[in-house]
Amino acid sequence: MVFRFSRTDIPDVILIKPEVHYDQRGFFLESYSKKYFEEAGINEEFVQDNHSFSIKNTLRGLHYQIEPFEQSKLVRCISGEIIDVAVDIRRNSGTFGKFVMVNLSSENKNMLYIPRGFAHGFLVISDYAEVVYKTDNYYSREHERGILWNDYDIGVRWPVPDPIISDKDKSWPRLRDLVGEMH
Repeated sequence: MVFRFSRTDIPDVILIKPEVHYDQRGFFLESYSKKYFEEAGINEEFVQDNHSFSIKNTLRGLHYQIEPFEQSKLVRCISGEIIDVAVDIRRNSGTFGKFVMVNLSSENKNMLYIPRGFAHGFLVISDYAEVVYKTDNYYSREHERGILWNDYDIGVRWPVPDPIISDKDKSWPRLRDLVGEMH
């Protein structure tokens, strides 16, 4: 088995554990294989890779894009450790406003698949972290949106009370204030 795919509390968000081969030289793993992902029901055609570097206590998010530039993401932390969060913003979903929170790190090598219709964010809990993620649609500044990182209606309990956040991420609206921009 090259990957182990596990449904989360929100079944459309999938935790992916790659098979890691260690020896005296280090390790090797496959981080993506279209055939195995398709067998698990992930049928995305990824078109863009993103890479971020952040210092400890940095919080990025909660971000999403609206149609026609919505994005599915395949997220991994290749250096350091993060708390990764996906919030369901699909208005007609039974899990609307709920979230999944997982630990991704260079040590556990896990990945998180986040489908379209979710806001995404992460918090760096190591000295620094490098995060890479694939998207199935291109970035569009005009279609970029976000939800306030500490929206109490969603209730994400970030383990850092006063994270480092961009001015843009501090200014996003609460989920309840978004009208007509989501499914």
